[in-house]
Amino acid sequence: MTSPAEIEQDLRKDKVFHNRIFAKFTKAIRTYEMLSPGDKVAVCISGGKDSMLMAKLFQELKRQDKFPFELIFLVMDPGYSPEVRTQIKSNAELIGVPITVFENKLFDVVSEKEKSPCFLCARMRRGALYSKAKELGCNKIALGHHYDDVIETTLMSMLWSGHVETMMPKLHSKNYEGMELIRPMYLVKEQDIIEWKDRYNLKFSDCACRVADSRSEEGFSSKRRQTKELIKELHKTNPEVEANIMSSMENVSLDSVISYTKDGVFHSFMDDYRDDQV
Repeated sequence: MTSPAEIEQDLRKDKVFHNRIFAKFTKAIRTYEMLSPGDKVAVCISGGKDSMLMAKLFQELKRQDKFPFELIFLVMDPGYSPEVRTQIKSNAELIGVPITVFENKLFDVVSEKEKSPCFLCARMRRGALYSKAKELGCNKIALGHHYDDVIETTLMSMLWSGHVETMMPKLHSKNYEGMELIRPMYLVKEQDIIEWKDRYNLKFSDCACRVADSRSEEGFSSKRRQTKELIKELHKTNPEVEANIMSSMENVSLDSVISYTKDGVFHSFMDDYRDDQV
């Protein structure tokens, strides 16, 4: 049976896992300055593979003791079935993560909404996590969104919403003063997470939402799934397509866009256009 020590050892010494996972995790933290001495981070665990791996990576970073920070491994139960809650607890014990569970009746609220329940759930879930984390003395919450989530969100915003925007590596909370959201899995690819999961034969729920389970797929995860399939198809003829989507958000030329919004203020290229310019 897999032991926490075995998983930790591989993250330190296995070349594939260390280079593709732990090194990318720490690179994101350094690049986007996600951690500072004295931080107290609520590592938010949904029960899926991404957030569980994030918890192990934070444990390994803490073990290195390069600077002082605190961790709380926080699980919100929004109304999971007993089977899902048991699985989350079992997986946490299996990989050696001490979780703190709190209950929230989120599923009961969003189940009554006819439109955009997933969007509403995401917003309310984040607010509940901020609130509980702040109550526990944390100044940051960490979410397990990975590299593929970022590029899919970027493409989805263009294809389905008509916006050019992406999932940011960190954000200041607008409603909880002094709180910040960080995404330290930002550079870790989903396929590497899957290989980590399969290596130890770990079983996780892809989606534990009983609201989504009770309704048709259309209007919920279908747009993300279609976008994921589109990227996969483009990858066949352009292996750099994922990297290019990511890079596009880091190489925006404001001289070559028609308009943009900054701090809620709309700007158009017409504002500074001159007829004598070529």
